Amino acid sequence: MFAPAQAADTISFTDDLGRKVEIPTKPTAIVSMHDSVLTIPLIELGVIPAGSHGRETKQGVPFIRSGKGLTGYDFDNSSIKFVGNYPADVEKVAAVKPDLIITTPWQKAPIDQLQAIAPTIVIDYNKHSDQEIFELLAKITGTTERFNVLLGRYEQQIKRIKRIIDTENITVNVIQPNKGQILVWNTYGNIGKVLRDAGFTFPQITNDIPMDDIGRFSAEKLQDLDADYVFATYRTDQLQSPKDTVEGFEQVVPGFCEYLTACKEGRMLVIPREEASSNSFLALSISAYTVLTHISGHPYNK
Repeated sequence: MFAPAQAADTISFTDDLGRKVEIPTKPTAIVSMHDSVLTIPLIELGVIPAGSHGRETKQGVPFIRSGKGLTGYDFDNSSIKFVGNYPADVEKVAAVKPDLIITTPWQKAPIDQLQAIAPTIVIDYNKHSDQEIFELLAKITGTTERFNVLLGRYEQQIKRIKRIIDTENITVNVIQPNKGQILVWNTYGNIGKVLRDAGFTFPQITNDIPMDDIGRFSAEKLQDLDADYVFATYRTDQLQSPKDTVEGFEQVVPGFCEYLTACKEGRMLVIPREEASSNSFLALSISAYTVLTHISGHPYNK
Protein backbone atom coordinates (compact mmCIF):
# COMPACT_ATOMS: atom_id res chain seq x y z
CA MET A 1 0.00 0.00 0.00
CA PHE A 2 2.96 2.31 0.55
CA ALA A 3 5.43 3.67 -1.99
CA PRO A 4 8.07 6.43 -1.63
CA ALA A 5 7.03 9.79 -3.02
CA GLN A 6 9.29 12.45 -4.47
CA ALA A 7 8.81 14.84 -1.57
CA ALA A 8 10.66 13.77 1.58
CA ASP A 9 7.73 14.69 3.80
CA THR A 10 5.10 12.63 1.95
CA ILE A 11 4.60 9.04 0.90
CA SER A 12 2.33 7.49 -1.71
CA PHE A 13 -0.47 5.36 -0.26
CA THR A 14 -2.91 3.20 -2.23
CA ASP A 15 -6.15 2.90 -0.29
CA ASP A 16 -8.87 0.23 -0.42
CA LEU A 17 -10.67 2.01 -3.25
CA GLY A 18 -7.51 1.79 -5.35
CA ARG A 19 -6.85 5.54 -5.03
CA LYS A 20 -3.22 6.68 -4.85
CA VAL A 21 -2.91 9.47 -2.31
CA GLU A 22 0.13 11.44 -1.18
CA ILE A 23 -0.01 11.47 2.61
CA PRO A 24 2.34 13.05 5.17
CA THR A 25 5.03 10.76 6.57
CA LYS A 26 4.43 12.23 10.01
CA PRO A 27 0.80 13.40 10.24
CA THR A 28 0.14 15.70 13.17
CA ALA A 29 -3.58 16.49 12.78
CA ILE A 30 -5.55 13.38 11.84
CA VAL A 31 -9.32 13.29 11.53
CA SER A 32 -10.75 9.81 12.08
CA MET A 33 -14.09 9.13 10.44
CA HIS A 34 -15.07 6.05 12.48
CA ASP A 35 -14.81 6.06 16.26
CA SER A 36 -14.65 2.37 17.24
CA VAL A 37 -12.79 1.18 14.12
CA LEU A 38 -10.22 3.98 13.75
CA THR A 39 -10.24 6.41 16.68
CA ILE A 40 -9.84 3.83 19.45
CA PRO A 41 -6.80 2.14 17.87
CA LEU A 42 -5.19 5.50 17.10
CA ILE A 43 -5.47 6.51 20.76
CA GLU A 44 -4.06 3.15 21.90
CA LEU A 45 -1.12 3.72 19.56
CA GLY A 46 -0.50 7.02 21.32
CA VAL A 47 -1.89 9.19 18.52
CA ILE A 48 -4.61 11.60 19.66
CA PRO A 49 -6.73 12.56 16.63
CA ALA A 50 -7.45 16.22 16.03
CA GLY A 51 -11.03 15.27 15.21
CA SER A 52 -13.22 12.21 15.21
CA HIS A 53 -16.54 10.83 14.13
CA GLY A 54 -18.75 10.04 17.12
CA ARG A 55 -22.22 9.13 18.30
CA GLU A 56 -24.78 11.24 20.15
CA THR A 57 -26.97 10.51 23.13
CA LYS A 58 -30.72 11.15 23.01
CA GLN A 59 -29.90 14.51 24.58
CA GLY A 60 -27.54 15.35 21.71
CA VAL A 61 -24.30 14.94 23.68
CA PRO A 62 -21.52 13.58 21.43
CA PHE A 63 -19.32 10.70 22.56
CA ILE A 64 -16.71 8.32 21.20
CA ARG A 65 -18.14 4.81 21.40
CA SER A 66 -16.24 2.93 24.14
CA GLY A 67 -13.82 5.87 24.31
CA LYS A 68 -13.74 6.47 28.05
CA GLY A 69 -14.20 2.82 28.94
CA LEU A 70 -11.23 1.63 26.88
CA THR A 71 -8.92 4.64 26.55
CA GLY A 72 -10.12 7.25 29.07
CA TYR A 73 -10.52 9.76 26.22
CA ASP A 74 -13.70 11.37 24.94
CA PHE A 75 -14.77 14.70 23.47
CA ASP A 76 -15.51 16.22 26.87
CA ASN A 77 -12.06 15.63 28.38
CA SER A 78 -9.63 15.93 25.48
CA SER A 79 -8.62 18.07 22.53
CA ILE A 80 -10.43 15.75 20.09
CA LYS A 81 -13.10 17.67 18.18
CA PHE A 82 -16.45 16.10 17.31
CA VAL A 83 -16.93 16.24 13.52
CA GLY A 84 -20.36 14.64 13.33
CA ASN A 85 -21.85 11.20 13.02
CA TYR A 86 -23.38 9.69 9.86
CA PRO A 87 -22.65 11.46 7.68
CA ALA A 88 -19.97 13.57 9.34
CA ASP A 89 -20.12 17.34 8.96
CA VAL A 90 -17.62 18.36 6.29
CA GLU A 91 -17.45 21.92 7.61
CA LYS A 92 -16.55 20.64 11.07
CA VAL A 93 -13.84 18.48 9.51
CA ALA A 94 -12.41 21.51 7.70
CA ALA A 95 -12.47 23.58 10.90
CA VAL A 96 -10.05 21.12 12.53
CA LYS A 97 -7.49 21.86 9.76
CA PRO A 98 -6.32 18.25 9.39
CA ASP A 99 -3.26 17.16 7.47
CA LEU A 100 -4.71 13.64 7.01
CA ILE A 101 -8.26 12.24 6.97
CA ILE A 102 -8.85 8.50 7.43
CA THR A 103 -12.32 7.25 6.53
CA THR A 104 -14.22 4.05 5.71
CA PRO A 105 -16.78 3.08 3.04
CA TRP A 106 -19.39 3.09 5.83
CA GLN A 107 -18.95 6.84 6.35
CA LYS A 108 -21.15 8.77 3.90
CA ALA A 109 -19.32 12.11 4.02
CA PRO A 110 -18.31 12.57 0.33
CA ILE A 111 -14.71 11.54 -0.29
CA ASP A 112 -14.17 14.28 -2.91
CA GLN A 113 -15.19 16.93 -0.38
CA LEU A 114 -12.91 15.44 2.26
CA GLN A 115 -10.03 15.20 -0.21
CA ALA A 116 -10.45 18.91 -0.94
CA ILE A 117 -9.74 19.58 2.73
CA ALA A 118 -6.75 17.25 3.24
CA PRO A 119 -5.28 14.01 1.88
CA THR A 120 -7.96 11.38 2.45
CA ILE A 121 -7.54 7.61 2.52
CA VAL A 122 -10.22 4.94 2.72
CA ILE A 123 -9.73 1.82 4.85
CA ASP A 124 -12.37 -0.85 4.28
CA TYR A 125 -12.87 -2.89 7.46
CA ASN A 126 -14.58 -5.60 5.40
CA LYS A 127 -11.25 -6.24 3.65
CA HIS A 128 -9.05 -6.31 6.75
CA SER A 129 -9.08 -7.94 10.14
CA ASP A 130 -9.03 -5.64 13.17
CA GLN A 131 -5.38 -6.48 13.71
CA GLU A 132 -4.53 -5.62 10.09
CA ILE A 133 -6.25 -2.25 10.46
CA PHE A 134 -4.31 -1.64 13.68
CA GLU A 135 -1.02 -2.49 11.97
CA LEU A 136 -1.88 -0.32 8.98
CA LEU A 137 -2.65 2.66 11.24
CA ALA A 138 0.64 2.06 13.04
CA LYS A 139 2.55 2.24 9.76
CA ILE A 140 0.70 5.40 8.72
CA THR A 141 1.45 7.12 12.04
CA GLY A 142 4.97 5.78 12.65
CA THR A 143 3.95 3.84 15.76
CA THR A 144 4.86 0.29 14.71
CA GLU A 145 7.02 -0.20 17.80
CA ARG A 146 4.03 0.52 20.04
CA PHE A 147 1.88 -1.85 17.94
CA ASN A 148 4.41 -4.66 18.40
CA VAL A 149 4.38 -4.19 22.17
CA LEU A 150 0.57 -4.41 22.25
CA LEU A 151 0.59 -7.45 19.96
CA GLY A 152 3.19 -9.19 22.10
CA ARG A 153 1.09 -8.65 25.21
CA TYR A 154 -1.95 -10.18 23.53
CA GLU A 155 0.01 -13.20 22.26
CA GLN A 156 1.22 -13.84 25.81
CA GLN A 157 -2.36 -13.78 27.07
CA ILE A 158 -3.39 -16.36 24.45
CA LYS A 159 -0.48 -18.60 25.47
CA ARG A 160 -1.71 -18.46 29.07
CA ILE A 161 -5.22 -19.57 28.06
CA LYS A 162 -3.80 -22.48 26.06
CA ARG A 163 -1.59 -23.55 28.99
CA ILE A 164 -4.43 -23.58 31.51
CA ILE A 165 -7.38 -24.77 29.41
CA ASP A 166 -7.68 -27.80 27.11
CA THR A 167 -9.22 -25.56 24.48
CA GLU A 168 -9.42 -28.08 21.62
CA ASN A 169 -11.82 -30.26 23.57
CA ILE A 170 -14.20 -27.46 24.54
CA THR A 171 -16.89 -26.07 22.23
CA VAL A 172 -17.82 -22.38 22.29
CA ASN A 173 -20.08 -20.01 20.40
CA VAL A 174 -21.04 -16.33 20.30
CA ILE A 175 -24.68 -15.62 19.46
CA GLN A 176 -26.91 -12.56 19.55
CA PRO A 177 -30.69 -12.10 19.55
CA ASN A 178 -32.02 -9.50 17.15
CA LYS A 179 -35.63 -8.81 16.22
CA GLY A 180 -36.80 -12.38 16.68
CA GLN A 181 -33.75 -13.94 15.03
CA ILE A 182 -30.37 -15.19 16.24
CA LEU A 183 -27.39 -13.48 14.64
CA VAL A 184 -24.08 -15.33 14.45
CA TRP A 185 -20.72 -14.35 12.98
CA ASN A 186 -17.94 -16.77 12.05
CA THR A 187 -15.67 -14.82 14.38
CA TYR A 188 -17.42 -12.11 16.38
CA GLY A 189 -15.16 -9.20 17.32
CA ASN A 190 -12.61 -9.50 20.11
CA ILE A 191 -14.32 -12.30 21.97
CA GLY A 192 -14.49 -14.38 18.78
CA LYS A 193 -10.85 -13.68 17.94
CA VAL A 194 -9.71 -14.70 21.42
CA LEU A 195 -11.70 -17.93 21.24
CA ARG A 196 -10.38 -18.75 17.75
CA ASP A 197 -6.77 -17.85 18.54
CA ALA A 198 -6.85 -19.89 21.74
CA GLY A 199 -7.94 -22.97 19.77
CA PHE A 200 -11.48 -23.54 21.02
CA THR A 201 -13.88 -25.52 18.81
CA PHE A 202 -16.97 -23.87 17.29
CA PRO A 203 -20.16 -25.59 16.07
CA GLN A 204 -20.07 -26.50 12.39
CA ILE A 205 -23.04 -24.20 11.72
CA THR A 206 -20.87 -21.28 12.88
CA ASN A 207 -17.78 -22.42 10.97
CA ASP A 208 -19.85 -22.54 7.79
CA ILE A 209 -20.65 -18.81 7.94
CA PRO A 210 -18.37 -16.82 5.56
CA MET A 211 -16.05 -14.36 7.29
CA ASP A 212 -17.68 -11.37 5.57
CA ASP A 213 -21.26 -12.44 6.24
CA ILE A 214 -23.75 -12.78 9.10
CA GLY A 215 -25.72 -15.94 9.87
CA ARG A 216 -29.39 -15.26 10.60
CA PHE A 217 -31.21 -18.14 12.24
CA SER A 218 -34.71 -18.87 13.49
CA ALA A 219 -35.61 -20.51 16.78
CA GLU A 220 -35.48 -23.96 15.17
CA LYS A 221 -31.67 -23.67 14.90
CA LEU A 222 -31.10 -22.69 18.54
CA GLN A 223 -29.94 -26.13 19.64
CA ASP A 224 -27.55 -26.36 16.66
CA LEU A 225 -25.90 -23.20 18.00
CA ASP A 226 -25.42 -24.65 21.47
CA ALA A 227 -21.93 -25.30 22.87
CA ASP A 228 -20.16 -26.04 26.13
CA TYR A 229 -19.81 -22.29 26.66
CA VAL A 230 -21.92 -19.63 24.95
CA PHE A 231 -21.30 -15.88 24.93
CA ALA A 232 -23.69 -13.05 24.07
CA THR A 233 -23.43 -9.27 24.36
CA TYR A 234 -25.34 -6.13 25.35
CA ARG A 235 -24.74 -2.44 24.51
CA THR A 236 -23.64 -0.30 27.41
CA ASP A 237 -23.47 2.77 25.15
CA GLN A 238 -27.26 2.47 24.85
CA LEU A 239 -27.61 1.95 28.61
CA GLN A 240 -28.55 -1.71 28.17
CA SER A 241 -27.90 -4.47 30.68
CA PRO A 242 -27.72 -8.29 30.38
CA LYS A 243 -31.47 -8.30 31.01
CA ASP A 244 -32.02 -6.73 27.57
CA THR A 245 -30.18 -9.59 25.89
CA VAL A 246 -32.15 -12.17 27.86
CA GLU A 247 -35.37 -10.47 26.79
CA GLY A 248 -34.13 -10.58 23.20
CA PHE A 249 -33.65 -14.34 23.40
CA GLU A 250 -37.12 -14.71 24.94
CA GLN A 251 -38.50 -12.98 21.84
CA VAL A 252 -36.82 -15.62 19.70
CA VAL A 253 -38.26 -18.47 21.74
CA PRO A 254 -39.95 -18.28 25.15
CA GLY A 255 -38.00 -20.25 27.73
CA PHE A 256 -34.92 -20.23 25.47
CA CYS A 257 -32.64 -21.28 28.33
CA GLU A 258 -34.22 -24.74 28.38
CA TYR A 259 -33.05 -25.28 24.80
CA LEU A 260 -29.43 -24.27 25.42
CA THR A 261 -27.37 -26.59 27.58
CA ALA A 262 -24.83 -23.84 28.23
CA CYS A 263 -27.57 -21.59 29.60
CA LYS A 264 -29.38 -24.30 31.54
CA GLU A 265 -26.16 -25.41 33.24
CA GLY A 266 -24.84 -21.91 33.97
CA ARG A 267 -22.19 -21.73 31.25
CA MET A 268 -23.64 -18.85 29.24
CA LEU A 269 -22.11 -15.42 29.77
CA VAL A 270 -23.56 -12.06 28.68
CA ILE A 271 -20.84 -9.40 28.37
CA PRO A 272 -20.60 -5.71 27.31
CA ARG A 273 -20.48 -5.39 23.53
CA GLU A 274 -18.01 -2.49 23.56
CA GLU A 275 -15.29 -4.68 25.07
CA ALA A 276 -16.38 -7.65 22.94
CA SER A 277 -16.26 -5.84 19.59
CA SER A 278 -14.21 -2.60 19.61
CA ASN A 279 -10.93 -2.52 17.67
CA SER A 280 -8.79 -2.32 20.80
CA PHE A 281 -5.93 -4.28 22.31
CA LEU A 282 -7.24 -3.45 25.77
CA ALA A 283 -10.60 -4.91 24.76
CA LEU A 284 -8.77 -8.03 23.55
CA SER A 285 -7.07 -8.26 26.95
CA ILE A 286 -10.41 -7.93 28.73
CA SER A 287 -11.90 -10.61 26.47
CA ALA A 288 -8.94 -12.93 27.07
CA TYR A 289 -9.25 -12.48 30.83
CA THR A 290 -13.01 -13.07 30.65
CA VAL A 291 -12.56 -16.30 28.70
CA LEU A 292 -9.82 -17.54 31.05
CA THR A 293 -11.73 -16.86 34.26
CA HIS A 294 -15.15 -17.92 32.97
CA ILE A 295 -13.97 -21.29 31.65
CA SER A 296 -11.16 -22.17 34.08
CA GLY A 297 -12.42 -20.39 37.18
CA HIS A 298 -14.46 -23.31 38.59
CA PRO A 299 -11.81 -25.97 39.33
CA TYR A 300 -14.00 -27.48 42.04
CA ASN A 301 -16.64 -28.48 39.47
CA LYS A 302 -16.32 -32.05 38.20
